[in-house]
Amino acid sequence: MNRVPLLALAFALLASAHDPITTKLTWTTDIVRIVYAKCGSCHRPGGSAPMSLLDYADARPWAKAIKEEVLERRMPPWGAVKGFGDFANDPSLTQEELHLIADWVEGGAPEGDPKYLPDRPAWSTAAADPFQPKWLVSAPLRLSAPAALGAVRVEGVPEHRSLKVVAVEPGGRIQPLLWLYGYRHKYTRTYAYREPVRLPAGTTIVVAPAGIARQIAFSEAPSRGR
Repeated sequence: MNRVPLLALAFALLASAHDPITTKLTWTTDIVRIVYAKCGSCHRPGGSAPMSLLDYADARPWAKAIKEEVLERRMPPWGAVKGFGDFANDPSLTQEELHLIADWVEGGAPEGDPKYLPDRPAWSTAAADPFQPKWLVSAPLRLSAPAALGAVRVEGVPEHRSLKVVAVEPGGRIQPLLWLYGYRHKYTRTYAYREPVRLPAGTTIVVAPAGIARQIAFSEAPSRGR
């Protein structure tokens, strides 16, 4: 057994237990709600993440690592560059949430009064992805008719590579559709647009670098008819 990492962890946990408290932010009143909303679907018993973060006792030893991961936007995993396309299923933390977590950790990561803990959500098993592709982009795709894009899904990108997908309208206007940065296979997902991306006939969908993905597919936005 390698005892050096275990001893290092033990000393780290002992030191963290004596961090001076310099903030009024607490786990029970401020942080746990963020964890429930943005982290709990994976970081829970039986979830896909390697550890649960639902209880203070579980999360406290990871406080500094949590701060680093969220500030680097590695967690919650999303993969798409924020602001390049507007997606309804984006789990990324807001700037306010980032500041709350960072300030809580820097202030000693106090627990607070357990009486303020909110009810724990009930996470259901993820439903099957309803994505139904309509347009496949293997090379620049020119739309012969107007389109309303509902979602995009990319598969087969080499690990840790990046790609951009844009729409170039006939008049030269460019609409950002998706920018994947440092792609990870285990986080492959469908990116659903908050509002349909409406493109006129003659628009060209371009991917850079070309040929980097096995498949890039778009679904049609559902109609809003009565």
